[in-house]
Amino acid sequence: TDRMIEYIKELSARDEEELRKTIRELLRQSCILETKYDAAKGIFKDNPRYGFCMRHREFLTDYFQVMGLELVYDPQDHFFRLTGQGAGSERFGETSTLLVLLMKLIYRDKILGQGLKATVTNLEEIRRYGSETGILTRKLAEREVAEALSLMKTHQMIELPCAIADVEDKTPIYLYHTINVFCSGAAIGQLCRKYGIKEEADENA
Repeated sequence: TDRMIEYIKELSARDEEELRKTIRELLRQSCILETKYDAAKGIFKDNPRYGFCMRHREFLTDYFQVMGLELVYDPQDHFFRLTGQGAGSERFGETSTLLVLLMKLIYRDKILGQGLKATVTNLEEIRRYGSETGILTRKLAEREVAEALSLMKTHQMIELPCAIADVEDKTPIYLYHTINVFCSGAAIGQLCRKYGIKEEADENA
């Protein structure tokens, strides 16, 4: 629209470039968090892209609305998320969705039992949860696990301290709170019913 064009014209060259990067990032990864976990240093760091979204929130909302997408702002958990038909986060296969469900269960149990600092898991624990809940009834191929981890990392659900190809059984996988909002509620709900898991596990989906 003319108003959006004028808005861009009023930006500095640097902010205009940052705006383009932010739009590309949201289209690619769907979610922008206020803080990101630095696995190498073991600390959370502020994400400057989040601050940029806050400053240009109205424009970004209008921009994505034109594309048929919705930019959702969560003031409680402090993140922006792109939703709608065509958003990358809506295209999860069943195996990836199963692993997301398992990680949602692990995240819930750790938050309830040990607090925020305990939100870390690994492939060994995920397989154990899968076996105990009956969700994983077969051994997943390395390719399937790698694909699921790649999707979750891309969409800001997890953080890894190494390349996906180097993830081993006990490699720490850091869980972000956004693990609770990805994959459609219908898909997760269907899996919960299929495996006899209480719907409360998916209350934030």
